[in-house]
Amino acid sequence: MKYVHGYDLRENIRLQDQASTLVELLHSDTTYPAGSKVLEAGCGVGAQTITLVKNSPHARFISVDISEKSIREAKGIIREAGFSNVTFQQGDIFRLPFETESFDHLFICFVLEHLAQPLEAINHLKNLIKVGGTITVIEGDHGSAYFYPDSEAAHKAIQCQVELQRRTGGNSNIGRELYPILKKAGLSSIQVSPRMVYVDSSKPRLVEGFTRNTFTAMIKGVREQSIKSGLIEAGIFDQGIKDLYRTTEDDGVFCYTFFKAVSTKE
Repeated sequence: MKYVHGYDLRENIRLQDQASTLVELLHSDTTYPAGSKVLEAGCGVGAQTITLVKNSPHARFISVDISEKSIREAKGIIREAGFSNVTFQQGDIFRLPFETESFDHLFICFVLEHLAQPLEAINHLKNLIKVGGTITVIEGDHGSAYFYPDSEAAHKAIQCQVELQRRTGGNSNIGRELYPILKKAGLSSIQVSPRMVYVDSSKPRLVEGFTRNTFTAMIKGVREQSIKSGLIEAGIFDQGIKDLYRTTEDDGVFCYTFFKAVSTKE
């Protein structure tokens, strides 16, 4: 798995902004019973972990990630927040050293988009979950982004990120595929809910936290790769970023949809 956004400080800050801005939208209904053991697969820098442990302080979490650097960042965040109900471990989600059916629940957020084999990942991870346990998956879908004023250059800049992720084996539009993936994995009681982020100037926190610091920052972060790869001319990309920032003005609007799927292992 290659993370197209990289692991630098700027990306860590973007992930934290995204998580803090979207807590209510994505995680208000994510809680686990006291005493349950939960596997968070692909925890990254702990941006989602902090919410998981807050929402379920009496559950026990094992959070894993392939990046040792990200694990260090995540440990620092949790330590600073004062939580003790999570253990971090470095590991590849396709080769985790846990016994079959050793967890009650699985949580996986913004991970499948980076994988060339998302179905295989779910099939592997579900073996670690007990019968009757839940599997929660959250992903975005870049094809759901639309805005006012509309901009051809902005759409082209966004498509650069989609194409770069495709070239590394990922899928920026995977949100729409969660139901068929979980269905093919043999899971039951699959419920997928779209979680739209709607932003206009009456929502200044979302203007800053999501449109500027999450989405536009993400697209801006692939500028050099996009130009170097010949996907777009520098002038068009820069105009696209300028137009995305234009949607944050008083009359601007930005929309994006995440998809959250909850299923059960039978």
